[in-house]
Amino acid sequence: MHHTLLNILLDANTKNNAGNYLPIGLQLLFAGGLVATIMIVTHLLGPKRATAGKLQNFASGIESHGNARTPMAIKYFLVAILFVLFDVEVIFFYPYAVNFKFLGTKGFWEVLLFVAFFLCGFIYIIKKGALQWED
Repeated sequence: MHHTLLNILLDANTKNNAGNYLPIGLQLLFAGGLVATIMIVTHLLGPKRATAGKLQNFASGIESHGNARTPMAIKYFLVAILFVLFDVEVIFFYPYAVNFKFLGTKGFWEVLLFVAFFLCGFIYIIKKGALQWED
């Protein structure tokens, strides 16, 4: 077997060695250096005027008022969790609707059973007064 320089180089490039990762490492190093350089340069060259408008908290363009630590009724969170629970129920109807003909009568009864379980949960929630906001 005659090994030429080209064959040796090709064999070296097809094997998994640390040299194969050098371009990736250089690219990561370059990208990190670029980010660091841009951040340092903008910090050094950028204006540093602290005005009342810049120091004010920004909340999606809505003026903030009151204290963020004010207690909130647990009913709000309960309704949000119940919404997620019953919203997930609706998500399960899509695969059934897509496979309606394939599932046939047996699938129809299984979906009715699924709805019945959630209806029992909904009735339980109503009886417990989870959806009543007034005490």
